[in-house]
Amino acid sequence: MIKITLPDGSQREFRGPVTVADVALNIGAGLAKAALAGKVDGKLVDTGFCIEKDSNLAIVTAKDSDGLDITRHSTAHLMAYAVKTLFPEVQVTIGPVIENGFYYDFSYKRPFTPEDLEAIEKKMAELAKKDEPVTRKVLPRDEAVAYFKSIGEHYKAEIIAGIPAGEDVSLYTEGEFIDLCSGPHVPSTGKLKVFKLMKVAGAYWRGNSKNEMLQRVYGTAWATKDEQDAYLHMLEEAEKRDHRKLGRQLDLFHFQEEAPGLIFWHPKGWSIWQQVEQYMRKVYQDNGYQEVKAPQILDRSLWEKTGHWQSYKENMFTTESESRSYALKPMNCPGHIQIYNAGLHSYRDLPLRYGEFGQCHRNEPSGALHGMMRVRGFTQDDGHIFCMEEQVQSEVADFDVAVRKVYGDFGFADIAVKLALRPENRIGDDATWGKAEDSLRSAIRDSGVEWEELPGEGAFYGPKIEYHLKDSIGRSWQCGTMQVDFQMPVRLGAEYVAEDNSRKIPVMLHRAIVGSLERFIGMLIEHHAGAMPLWLAPEQLVVLNISDAQADYATSVVQTLKKQGLRAKADLRNEKITYKIRDHSMQKLPYLLVVGDKERDAQAVAVRARGGVDLGIMSLSALLERLQSELARKA
Repeated sequence: MIKITLPDGSQREFRGPVTVADVALNIGAGLAKAALAGKVDGKLVDTGFCIEKDSNLAIVTAKDSDGLDITRHSTAHLMAYAVKTLFPEVQVTIGPVIENGFYYDFSYKRPFTPEDLEAIEKKMAELAKKDEPVTRKVLPRDEAVAYFKSIGEHYKAEIIAGIPAGEDVSLYTEGEFIDLCSGPHVPSTGKLKVFKLMKVAGAYWRGNSKNEMLQRVYGTAWATKDEQDAYLHMLEEAEKRDHRKLGRQLDLFHFQEEAPGLIFWHPKGWSIWQQVEQYMRKVYQDNGYQEVKAPQILDRSLWEKTGHWQSYKENMFTTESESRSYALKPMNCPGHIQIYNAGLHSYRDLPLRYGEFGQCHRNEPSGALHGMMRVRGFTQDDGHIFCMEEQVQSEVADFDVAVRKVYGDFGFADIAVKLALRPENRIGDDATWGKAEDSLRSAIRDSGVEWEELPGEGAFYGPKIEYHLKDSIGRSWQCGTMQVDFQMPVRLGAEYVAEDNSRKIPVMLHRAIVGSLERFIGMLIEHHAGAMPLWLAPEQLVVLNISDAQADYATSVVQTLKKQGLRAKADLRNEKITYKIRDHSMQKLPYLLVVGDKERDAQAVAVRARGGVDLGIMSLSALLERLQSELARKA
């Protein structure tokens, strides 16, 4: 007898080997129909997988995150099937699942057109309706290479040839299409009902610009049409909110070819920057940080000591002078250790907190640059805490409190915490990494915070807590971090005098709240669709006169507002008031103040809030009271 244990702890017994599909049917016909795959002892398998010993089993359906990934992977294969049906000369390469969808790379004699994509999507629907079974078979590596060469699929043959000799490979067949894949896949094409092809782009084979340019077709797939419609609506909203587009419309900043990955800030955009920086400077002060400033360029020898030269050199801008090699700093931490090392510190001095608005440069590939979200030059609200091991937990807990207040003030309420663990390319021994990871786990747990673990995604010198913010249209942005580092203080000789007069090495905590100010401002622009809250708005109020008779009064109102620290201006142009209102409404100002003879005589203003909301006539004192209240609330 074979005993199958289900997720709820219940068990079912079978007289002999049994497939995942058979177990699902034994539980119920509804589950059997919904089953996409199974998870046997933690491993995802096809519904046709045969269970031959006592096992734990979970049936995977479209409601599960694993089920959605399987659906998307299977849809990528369905797309390749459709492409081969329509364009037999195409060669298929790879087709992985990505966030919210999938892509597949094809080698073809010409680029695919929008009309081609329509035809491919239509053919996918036809093939799905046929509900053809998706079956798996295993071949020896060399036999699989020979097979794909025989059908002219040289890219597939090359991929398989890279697998160690003597190993078997799995192939999946649906209809006349056969593809290399480790699986699992849905049991039949009829399970794939909700999908859409999005766009086509170029991509080099194996990511190498010396290789052939392939056609990369992107698509999305979902469990239900409602979910897909919501996703497509989010994309439409994201297009409207694109910070690059709004940056031009609102005259905030621009980019140009002479400075790839670098930003030209215009006065209004720099005003937003200043509000963010000054706010964060106050956060430094309120949380016991001393602001410092370290050099932009440091000698190669220092980067070798930190491990950056060995682990990160390809991302660093380097230069030479007088036979010495230097690098523009990609991060601020080595400079802060030099400041720490400039004096002798006692255990009584710890924790010692340094903060810097440090300008960094990273040599990002040109293809990876994306407006303000991925740049080559950026400024971090960077902080480093030098402390004793027993102080780590309280520092992490205090940071968590501070970071949540900051995000709330900027308008972000939905925050997820993730713990990025040791990567393959790292410095330090496993015991030290284990201690660093456990210290963060303990701190998060004691703060009462739920978290998700991300194996392999830590920095090369230490694990980190990541704060992910969900914006107003549901997208998640990785933002603040808190990293525990036992490595760099050792490498750069940081010490403190302990209570027993011995010399000990401090723990270094790397922390950022908004991270790159450039990227964070891009997030703010998209989160608020360019309509910044009053405290961040580059122009908070504009006073509009109806005729020249109110020009002097409009000017005096502006002066009164400015004396109260508000960013205000007058529009005294000889234009119709409706034109001026429309013009400034397009600039998303929080308030428009209209003054005619009635308002001038009453020493008042007619107030219009953003969105065309008419607040009526107010005295200046009443208006100022409203504004100060709104400013105090931040977001």
